[in-house]
Amino acid sequence: MAKHENSAETYSIKSDTIATDEELIARFQKGDEYAFDQIVRRYKDPLLNFVYRFVGDTIEAEDIVQDTFYRVYKNKHYYKEVAKFSTWIYTIAGNLSKTELRRRRRRKFFSIHSDSTTEKEYELPDNSKNPETKANSSVTERIIHKAISKLPPKFRQVIILRDVQEFSYEEIASILKVPLGTVKSRVNRARLRLQDDLKFLVSDLNDMSN
Repeated sequence: MAKHENSAETYSIKSDTIATDEELIARFQKGDEYAFDQIVRRYKDPLLNFVYRFVGDTIEAEDIVQDTFYRVYKNKHYYKEVAKFSTWIYTIAGNLSKTELRRRRRRKFFSIHSDSTTEKEYELPDNSKNPETKANSSVTERIIHKAISKLPPKFRQVIILRDVQEFSYEEIASILKVPLGTVKSRVNRARLRLQDDLKFLVSDLNDMSN
């Protein structure tokens, strides 16, 4: 009997690991609290990465992500499977992030600095595994994060969604509720600004690899 129960538990865990986002939210809408826990585990780090890069402050990013999950929990029945769940939850997180930036402007306060260097940054090349390269990479991460933080919010958001979170152009258009052409234009303009700001860094990295 115990063996059978263990098998059932193993199957349940395995099922959770392969469940789609849409299956998990559907289960949660029917009252399965464990499905919500799985959603939180699946999205906590990606959302924190996204929001942190957008608002530039770790504590505020954590608060926004917590608020995002609270709204998912409270408004679970608002989700309809006409769009991907990832689009829905990133829309919530993005709107909360933009609200925070507007609040900062009203207070005439806008910070673009962060001391955190623990997260993967914008398209960092992995040239080597030696200690010197790791030290250089740490400095590089801060430089790139600062460059992203200096972008206007509309450019910062699309570059994070496209080049960091790797959403498709179509998904970004759904999240931001703007035309597809606008998304592509903003991504291109954001990349051009970053290339201009980081051209000295690209030159240095090329010298290191030669």
